[in-house]
Amino acid sequence: MRFGIIRERKNPPDRRVVLSPSACQNVLSQFPDAQILVESSPIRVFTDGEYKEKGLQVVDSMDACEVLLGVKEVPIDALIPNKKYFFFSHTIKKQPYNRDLLRAILDKNIELYDHEVITNPKGQRLVAFGRYAGIVGAYNGFRTYGLKFGLFQLPKAEMLKDQQALISELKKLSLPNIKILLTGRGRVGNGAKEMLDGMGLKKVGVDDYLKKTFSEPVYCQIDASEYNKRKDGVRGNKADFFKNPQEYRSNFFRFAKVTDFYIAGHFYGDGAPFLFTREDAKQPDFKIKVVADISCDIDGPVATTIRASTIADPIYGYNPISESETDYKKENAIAVMAVDNLPCELPRDASNGFGEAFSKYVIPAFFNKDEDGILERARMTQNGKLTPRYLYLQDYVDGKE
Repeated sequence: MRFGIIRERKNPPDRRVVLSPSACQNVLSQFPDAQILVESSPIRVFTDGEYKEKGLQVVDSMDACEVLLGVKEVPIDALIPNKKYFFFSHTIKKQPYNRDLLRAILDKNIELYDHEVITNPKGQRLVAFGRYAGIVGAYNGFRTYGLKFGLFQLPKAEMLKDQQALISELKKLSLPNIKILLTGRGRVGNGAKEMLDGMGLKKVGVDDYLKKTFSEPVYCQIDASEYNKRKDGVRGNKADFFKNPQEYRSNFFRFAKVTDFYIAGHFYGDGAPFLFTREDAKQPDFKIKVVADISCDIDGPVATTIRASTIADPIYGYNPISESETDYKKENAIAVMAVDNLPCELPRDASNGFGEAFSKYVIPAFFNKDEDGILERARMTQNGKLTPRYLYLQDYVDGKE
């Protein structure tokens, strides 16, 4: 089996990679029947030379490879027919901007495996960049706080080498006794928590967070069961919430009344109530002044996120009265950091973490007859058609929806 690590061609450029030089070496030592070729790239975080140093062949064409590994969508004109491709296709939610990409994949008889649907039998994702989104998102949130209030200036995350370098910068800060709220306990939320713990912030429980004042900055981490409650007054729980989101309403505002800086690292499912609405943000006792929205659902559960921002220009202001964008430094503005490709700012760490998971869960499936169904569940297209699991995309492909 010959794997190819493709050059990322999407704009803006993404420097991440599925397998680092070390990960490639590990795969080859574990699976003697595997071969890995690396397509030459001027932007990849690991240089061509770093791959060559590990004994890997760097080439200008991927034609000789059967399985092609990428991160972002491959431009239509760069797709090689009759290959197996792994990348984030951003088509599983019927995203209109990638309809033509999925059509081209079918036309070119490509077998598409989307990283987002690489799961275990219970449906839990096995490879993801979420932890690194949390890490960078939390850092960017503090950077936003410092700029909003003119307190300090942190360097951009992309200028620093790794997570430890980010934590070192955060440790230097002298923060006022603010309250920081973090939603989510998954990969993203816990990635952000690593940063809060790494800089030595005190963690407090929900009751203390809501009722007490502190002489130092503190944070509270909550999940869906703590910011939603059942409409019928019956005591709910997280499992019930995910099963019956329509039976719940948001109980988030009690946190908004005491929070200075909010980090959104939760997963938002269809049918779930918004955490806070535009009307909520208008209320005089809505206290949040800085939002780091790592989840970045536009016009969604975090009402201040009216658009995604970029690594180049990561912060904008939200005027809650006019519900429009404004200068984030204005007194009445809520500063919003809503970069939607945060792991790109920490490409080396993110690639190392992703590669470890990909080597552990996906590569073995090519050599053990896919005994756990990893490939079968992630295979979206085969023989020019959608596979049964993804037939729900047919009308989307046909332009009927």
